[in-house]
Amino acid sequence: MVELYDAIGVNYDTSRKADPQITQRLISHLDAAKNSQVLDVGCGTGNYTIALSRLGLTMTGTDISEEMLHTARKKPSQVTWDKADVLHLPYQDGAFSGATCILAIHHFKNLHQAFQQVYRVISQGRFVIFTSSPEQMERYWLTEYFPDAMHASCRQMPEIPLAVDHLRKLGFSIVGVEKFFIQPDLQDFFLYSGKHEPSIYLNPNVRAGISTFPNLASRDEIHIGCTRLKIDIESGRIQEVMDRYRSDLGDYLFVIAEKR
Repeated sequence: MVELYDAIGVNYDTSRKADPQITQRLISHLDAAKNSQVLDVGCGTGNYTIALSRLGLTMTGTDISEEMLHTARKKPSQVTWDKADVLHLPYQDGAFSGATCILAIHHFKNLHQAFQQVYRVISQGRFVIFTSSPEQMERYWLTEYFPDAMHASCRQMPEIPLAVDHLRKLGFSIVGVEKFFIQPDLQDFFLYSGKHEPSIYLNPNVRAGISTFPNLASRDEIHIGCTRLKIDIESGRIQEVMDRYRSDLGDYLFVIAEKR
């Protein structure tokens, strides 16, 4: 996994930016005072870490990928960057007043241990997770074109009730679980960012920044899927496919936990 994200990290920021709407939801759910010390776990190249810092939080970003952090450190910011495994966070107990984890919990080898570490390093405050559920992902129309990759991606995604159960057993209170629907003006090109703009998946630079494609999709599946997708976009059939996969489950979600 480290090797995968070191490879992705080289050109990651070509397609990945902090989306303003997601950033605002994160800052709202954190409900932290200005200058609060907040840890961003699995921060990647630090786009959201920096965005939260610019909104008044004192941010520390940690990631296991040196390549991702190398990119993050080149950006002008007041963020502290640390290489660390979430299963062994190198911070004192109660060092932070909150934490975030954005599109990363599915990469944790041990979800309970990862959450235990986050609980340990928070004195009191909120832990805000942005993720998706297997049920949501099953309704992504991408399944029509990349079925094997999407099936594998669904399987690696933790069930939300399981994640919530781990959080509760560790002592977190669950403030809420909020659905997030992709909007047409989304600025961060993660997996289902092309929900309303299918043509973005034809761009190899966009696919390179989405771990499902380099990690879980074969070259043949990508070639066949993109060929079919291009044909359906040109014929207009893509709208029929998109309509068939419509869902009220939301596309992603925020899990808001709190240590009191």
